[in-house]
Amino acid sequence: MTPDTVLRARRGLRNDGSMDEPFFTRPGEGERIGPRGYRVLAELPHIEALDLSFGPDFEGVDPHTHADHTDSFYVLEGEFEFLQDGNWHRAGPGTFLSVPPNVEHGFRACGVAVRILNFHTPNAGFIGRLRGANPA
Repeated sequence: MTPDTVLRARRGLRNDGSMDEPFFTRPGEGERIGPRGYRVLAELPHIEALDLSFGPDFEGVDPHTHADHTDSFYVLEGEFEFLQDGNWHRAGPGTFLSVPPNVEHGFRACGVAVRILNFHTPNAGFIGRLRGANPA
C-alpha cells in the first residue's frame, strides 16, 4: 500500500473521498498546525474541525465572508465577540454560532483567553492554508 492509501484507510476514507466507517479523534490526538498550534480534530471531505485557543490579546478576525462553506463555532472556554448582522454579540461557554455561505462575520477576544471549536462544512481547504502559514 502507498502512504496515501494507508492514510485514507486510517481516516476511514474510500479512494473517491467518501467515508465508509465512523471517524474519531481521541483526547490528545490531532495534528498541531499554524503559528498558534491549532489542533486538527478532523479533515474529511465534508468537514474540517479544529480546536482553537487564543490569548486575551488576540485582535480577532476582521469581518469577512466565505462563498464555499458554512463556518461554525462552539465556545468551550472564555468569551468571544462574534459579528453577526453588523452587530457584535458577546458569547461565552456553550454558545454555538453557524454562519452560512456569503454572510459577513468576524470574531474577537474579550480580554480573556478563549478556546473554541471551529467547523468548516464542507471542507474548503482552511486546514491546508494553515499548514502553508507554518510549514513543517
